[in-house]
Amino acid sequence: MSLITHLSDPRVAPFVDVTSIDNRDSQTHFIAEGENVTLRLLASSYRCEKVLCVDRKADRLRAHLQVGTELLVAPIELIQQIVGFKFHSGVMGLGVRPVGATPASPILFACKEMGDAGVAATYLILPEITDPANMGALFRVAAGFGVGAVILGERCRDPFTRQTVRTSMGTIFSLNLVQSRDIHADLLELKRRGVTLFATVLDADAERLNSVKPPARSALLLGNEGPGLERSIIAICDRKVTIPMKLNTDSLNVVVAGGIFLNHFAGAV
Repeated sequence: MSLITHLSDPRVAPFVDVTSIDNRDSQTHFIAEGENVTLRLLASSYRCEKVLCVDRKADRLRAHLQVGTELLVAPIELIQQIVGFKFHSGVMGLGVRPVGATPASPILFACKEMGDAGVAATYLILPEITDPANMGALFRVAAGFGVGAVILGERCRDPFTRQTVRTSMGTIFSLNLVQSRDIHADLLELKRRGVTLFATVLDADAERLNSVKPPARSALLLGNEGPGLERSIIAICDRKVTIPMKLNTDSLNVVVAGGIFLNHFAGAV
């Protein structure tokens, strides 16, 4: 444990003005904001390089540190100066992104992890989610329903932004997260491997969710807030499904809709 007494201490450099970190080069590290998120990071297979915390929480956190994790302790007033805002939780972790962990074919790797055939599973596919809070909340929903894999399109927001990790409440660390390099090609590969693709849409000719019996191996595709799924993505899918709406409601927030869809699909697996 190391006591931090001044803002210029080089050991706290990764946490300085943390609100701007998402705009920096983030290819090697990410920030886990809050005590619960940091504890989930420490309990995961991800490496936690440093933990910055207020003095009153040092003993509790020390019991959960990974081998090699540096514990930095400072008064709350100094921590707020370091991170650049009034931070009341008093705990932040510095996580290390896996290096060289991405397989040559992420989709084939995900299929292998879930079983190529005969194994019931549900994928959540996000071709282009650009809002970090929506992405993090969808990760939390996916983890809550035990989704086998979350597949991100190449135009998705970086899943390890501070806001996304925080909004996921650290559930991102437990997910089988797959970054696609070519979402169109990977969707076709999933179909070839017996996964039924469902486009979630507002179309009047789509199947009503309550009438759909989920196949054993299925994938739900959710579009970006507002525009939804691209037509080229919908065209690849096997089926279209929609949530029946009342009282002139035309749509739901993507996170709310994702929870309803996953409750129906993943709950049946």
